Amino acid sequence: MSTDISYYFKQPEKLSIPGFLDGITEPKGILEHVKTYLKSNLVDNNVCENNGEIKGAGPALYGNYYIGKGTVIYNDVTIIGPVYIGEDVEIMPGAIIRPNTIISNKCSIGHGSELKHVVMFQGSKVASLSFVGDSVLGVSARIGSGVITANRKFDQTDATLKYDGTKHPLDSDYFGLILGDSSRLGANCTSQPGTHIGPYTWVLPAICVRDFIPERTRVMKDEKLLYTENPVVELKP
Repeated sequence: MSTDISYYFKQPEKLSIPGFLDGITEPKGILEHVKTYLKSNLVDNNVCENNGEIKGAGPALYGNYYIGKGTVIYNDVTIIGPVYIGEDVEIMPGAIIRPNTIISNKCSIGHGSELKHVVMFQGSKVASLSFVGDSVLGVSARIGSGVITANRKFDQTDATLKYDGTKHPLDSDYFGLILGDSSRLGANCTSQPGTHIGPYTWVLPAICVRDFIPERTRVMKDEKLLYTENPVVELKP
């Protein structure tokens, strides 16, 4: 179940490129297909098309890109193609969109966040000051502020997904997070390489997660805070 694409993404029509998911059965296949698709549709045709609105000083645009109608891009954004950005997307100041990224309609990217080789289904959001790499975000999925999706193991070997006591290969040494529809990672969370999270799951703030987390799960820390008396100290200017 946890390697079936339909387990995580139940509305394939809400990826804004029709037919992109045809023939893909596992989530990892989405990331494998991105480079081939963008090369044949943007790079080989030398597409540099912006139908959106530029605010302020505007973005720095490199390589090949397609940007849809109604999308608003604010100042100091950097986009390094090949990148596909759909309609009615909001990209806030200072964001960096790196190659092989697909952002579907009605998504948003927060201030200072960085995306690299990411696929976002419709309505998904990345808040401010986060890094999302080699990852797929489902319909209306949420990445909170300050989240890091770690996308490479320390020893640089291929990422694996562990569930049911077995490690399943993901066939890449760069692999971040699979985040199912309407799931969310709270502020300052970290996901380890290869993490797969089912739909409608909430990971509360400041938690590090790994491997497989099933659908409709709430993940929280079981800890107690210690409160002791504090001296009165006037702080220096």
